[in-house]
This record gives sequence, C-alpha cells and structure tokens, in this order.
Amino acid sequence: MSEDNKVVAELRENFGKGFARRLRAAGKIPAVIYGHGTEPQHVALPGHQVALLIRRANALLDLDIAGKSQLVLVKDVQKDPVRQIIEHIDLIVVKKGEKVQVDVPVILTGEPFSGTVAMLDTASVSLEVEATHIPQNVEVDVEGAEDGTQITAADLKLPQGATLVTEPETLIVGVSIPLDTIAADEEIAEADAEVAEEQSEEAESAEEGDDK
Repeated sequence: MSEDNKVVAELRENFGKGFARRLRAAGKIPAVIYGHGTEPQHVALPGHQVALLIRRANALLDLDIAGKSQLVLVKDVQKDPVRQIIEHIDLIVVKKGEKVQVDVPVILTGEPFSGTVAMLDTASVSLEVEATHIPQNVEVDVEGAEDGTQITAADLKLPQGATLVTEPETLIVGVSIPLDTIAADEEIAEADAEVAEEQSEEAESAEEGDDK
C-alpha cells in the first residue's frame, strides 16, 4: 500500500446540507464509510488530497480514523453537475486479501491496419480482483488488426489474479473501414466505370469512322 494513499479522516457527528456546505467551504469533503456489517461512519476528508487520489477509477484509500487504519474503496463520487465540485463520497470497507468486484476501464493500444479504425464498443469490464491489487485499466492491443476483427471480453489479457465477471461474449472492440471511406471508394469506382464506358464508346465510334 503506497504512502501516497494514506489519508487522515475526521469523524463527524453533525449532518445535513448546511453542515456539508460548511465542510466544503473549509476545504473538506463529507463522506460515509459502509461495509462488513458495521454501522455507517460519517467522516470528513481533506478535499485537495482526496480529489487528486480519486482521479483514477476504483481508488483505494488507507484512512487514519482516530489513530486506527482502515482500508476503503471509493464506490461513488457525487459532484455538482455545473461546477463539478465534489459534494460527497461513498466508501466501502475492504480487507487485504479480500476479493472485490470492480469496473475497470478498457484502453486501446497500437494502430489497426491502414485504412481501418478500431472502435471501443464497451468502455469498461467487470472484474473480481484482490482489493489491494486493483488494475488501473485493461489494455487491448489492436496493432495491425484488419477489417472485421472483433475482440470480445473472453479475448482480453487480464492481470494476474483477476477473474472476468463481464459476459465473455461481450464485444469490446470492433475494427472496420469507416463508412465515409467506403462511400468515397464507391464514388471512385463509379467514376472509373463511367470513364471506362465513355472511352469504350469513343473507341467504338472511332472504329465505325474508320470503316467508312
């Protein structure tokens, strides 16, 4: 567990929108910790530090709550839709060695075959992983992939210890020729056919003229 993920959390006993606003004005974020059959704990987190830590999906935090260490996983972040200010965070308790189910982003690497594009059909996949070894993403290499290539969840190379939860037949990436390229090729083919037809007609006319 990285020292960078250690966060000092303050227990709070006051609730309500007014108190939450005052917390945010003081640079703190209200949060609630759930899980493992315990009563929810209401805490205040240092705003700037936590905002940086949760930029990645499935952030794992090592909270110091009144001197006791508690591992938690960020499950939900509520933001103001206009100002994008973090208003509230839901956290769940996790234990080292415990398996958790998380949605992990999919990213593409490499370039498909010339003239084709790789389209991401599913942006994330559900995995069951050890709580302290949650991958930041799952990479899909499309280097040299040709038109018609389809990559499903079953084709993914998962991190060690991870189990796929998403249905194996789920389409992740499809490689195809862009429609505008196909349309352009068809227009060129039609134009070439017209030119060939005109040239053929001209040749026939020339032959008829020679016969006369």
